[in-house]
Amino acid sequence: MSDPDMRLTAWVHGWVQGVGFRWWTRCRALELGLTGYAVNYPDGRVLVVAQGPRERGEELLQLLQGGATPGRVTKVVADWSQPTEQITGFGER
Repeated sequence: MSDPDMRLTAWVHGWVQGVGFRWWTRCRALELGLTGYAVNYPDGRVLVVAQGPRERGEELLQLLQGGATPGRVTKVVADWSQPTEQITGFGER
């Protein structure tokens, strides 16, 4: 039995703007079969919203927290919830 779809909302802190971080996140999410988006915020954070099986979302979260991202991630604040909207593909906003 597969995991039910979940929504990962992750606020990524650090030097993550202007370094290809959203593009990198999009590529990893698509490889994992997740839908969602990544968006820059004026305070320097990147918001990542990803929907799909929880196991795949956890894999993405580990990648976001790992040391192989563009730039430098200092902290990731993550929250799990039920999907509230249907999202097609994974975009950079």
